[in-house]
Amino acid sequence: MDGPTMISLSVNINKVATLRNSRGIDVPNLRDTIEICLNAGCHGITVHPRSDQRHIRFDDLPVVKSAIDGRAELNVECDPAEEFIELVLTTRPTQCTLVPTVPGEITSSVVFDLTRHADELRPKIERLKQDGIRVSLFSGTDPEQVQLAKRLDVDAIELYTGPYAMASVGHARDAEYAKLLKAAEAADRLGLRVHCGHDLTVDNLAPIARLPGLKEVSIGHHLIARALMLGLPTVIREHLGILS
Repeated sequence: MDGPTMISLSVNINKVATLRNSRGIDVPNLRDTIEICLNAGCHGITVHPRSDQRHIRFDDLPVVKSAIDGRAELNVECDPAEEFIELVLTTRPTQCTLVPTVPGEITSSVVFDLTRHADELRPKIERLKQDGIRVSLFSGTDPEQVQLAKRLDVDAIELYTGPYAMASVGHARDAEYAKLLKAAEAADRLGLRVHCGHDLTVDNLAPIARLPGLKEVSIGHHLIARALMLGLPTVIREHLGILS
């Protein structure tokens, strides 16, 4: 009898690149960071290039892919603008997570409205999938949006967990979790992979790990911030323990 399936942890290294860029030298080094993450047991590395290249730079992508060297998955998050689609097709990561961008935003906090964006996204999704790249969409918790994602033939949705993470513990958080649960159940029934990301921490991750169909969580800011205090291998193993 098979044991339980491990939920994949993809470590977002944007904040490591932010620290590197602040001094204009190659410290901390992304290759070294990736090596530590993989040796600690994480299943993937996530990067999210942006137009202003404030953290991950476009020329980092081949370096990151080379450092992973097929030992884990590479997930590139990006806006569906043509410059990023071309960047992803050149890089050929395991997965591309398409995320809408709002000018001036500090971090992603807006999900696609597929009643408006489906026609724009469809040909780009087809191009990525034709190249063998798994496609995920940054999604809210509306079951109708989950249905529309399925019609676009994506492989996965990444449920935006920010509202859940930021809600005060108690009824408010329970209400946000209930929305995530309903969306995850709908996605799982449709055969979509369920991913989660945004503001996940060791304090709020355990309920997320119980969502039906959950295959992957992507964690960056809070994991890297905690690693500054406790060390990157320790914190990665801490998260993996929760996910298992």
